[in-house]
Amino acid sequence: RIKASGLKLRFCTNETQSTRGKFVEKLQRLGFNISVNEVTAPAPAACRILKERNLRPHLLVHDDLVPEFDQLDKANPNCVVIGDAADNFSYKNLNEAFRVLIGLENPILISLGRGCYYKETDGLKLDVGVYMKALEYACDVQAEVVGKPAKMFFQSALAEMEVEPQQAIMIGDDIVNDVGGAQQCGMRALQVRTGKYRSV
Repeated sequence: RIKASGLKLRFCTNETQSTRGKFVEKLQRLGFNISVNEVTAPAPAACRILKERNLRPHLLVHDDLVPEFDQLDKANPNCVVIGDAADNFSYKNLNEAFRVLIGLENPILISLGRGCYYKETDGLKLDVGVYMKALEYACDVQAEVVGKPAKMFFQSALAEMEVEPQQAIMIGDDIVNDVGGAQQCGMRALQVRTGKYRSV
């Protein structure tokens, strides 16, 4: 109905377990009429930042997301990029990321989100923010968050649609990452009582 109305639309996701292409394929199989260019996601935004700043990332991300970073030099890393790595969040892998950061004179930690948890069919799961905080604490560094609720994330979606913040509304189930992030960017926001929504 939104598309039929002529309103501009972006699907803003903190999905960091797969590429945008795979994410869109999944939604299409579920019956959604959606294309890759309608999706704003953290990994492409992070790649732009890495290229602009000549950063070589050590990746602590899900295996299925790695292709998003194929065009980047990852030799001799001078930063760490963390996403929702799921089962890759092992002690070994977290410690490897820690060693990269602690070995840098000016450690740079880029996080593809800062969510605490999310919901899947088998229940709630810890999100990237929990592991981001562990690395922040261990390395005495402040992560640069690229995904929701970062202002830059919402500004990117608005720029793609060529609309001002006051002309847009964000609809989502997360009071912090969706609603709060959008409001800090000057947008209106609406929380839906589905997905990860909890009444308390």
